[in-house]
Amino acid sequence: MSESAFSIKYRLRAYRKKKVLTAFLKKLSKNQPKSAKPFIVAAQKEAWSKIDCTSCGNCCRTMTPTWKKAEVKRLAAHLGMTYQEFFDKWLFIDEATGDIVNTTQPCQFFDMEKGLCGVYDLRPQDCATFPHMYRKDFFDLHRCPATLVTMEALEKAMRAE
Repeated sequence: MSESAFSIKYRLRAYRKKKVLTAFLKKLSKNQPKSAKPFIVAAQKEAWSKIDCTSCGNCCRTMTPTWKKAEVKRLAAHLGMTYQEFFDKWLFIDEATGDIVNTTQPCQFFDMEKGLCGVYDLRPQDCATFPHMYRKDFFDLHRCPATLVTMEALEKAMRAE
C-alpha cells in the first residue's frame, strides 16, 4: 500500500498552511499565555475526533521510534528471540544521539497492506505517544495529520480569543 490519499491530503494542506501556522507557533512559543492550556486540550480533542491513525500510517512509513532496552527485551521475548538477535536484525545505535532506532523505514512491524502496526499492543512508548503533543517540539505539520488539525484548531481558537 502506498501513501494513502488521506495522508497526502493532509500533507498538501500542511504545505499550504505552513507559513501561517509556523508564524503562529513562533509567536505562541515566545509568549504562551497561561490561558492557552484549555485551548490546546480542546484542539487536541478536536483533532483526535477527526483523525484515525489507521487511515494514515505516515509516522510508521517515514520515521523510526526510539527504543528503550526494556521494550526491545519485551518484544524480542514475544517474538521468541533474544535481545541480541532482535537488535542485530532490526536496530542500531544512532551515533549522534546514542538512541536505539530501527535500521529501516518503513518500520519493520508496519503492515503495508493493512496500514496497521503488527505489534501494536507491544509497540515502543515512542510510538504509543506519537505525535508527542505534550512536547514543546511536536509541531511537525507534515508528519502527522493530527498535528496539523490540532494546530489549525488552536490557531483559530486563539485568534478568536
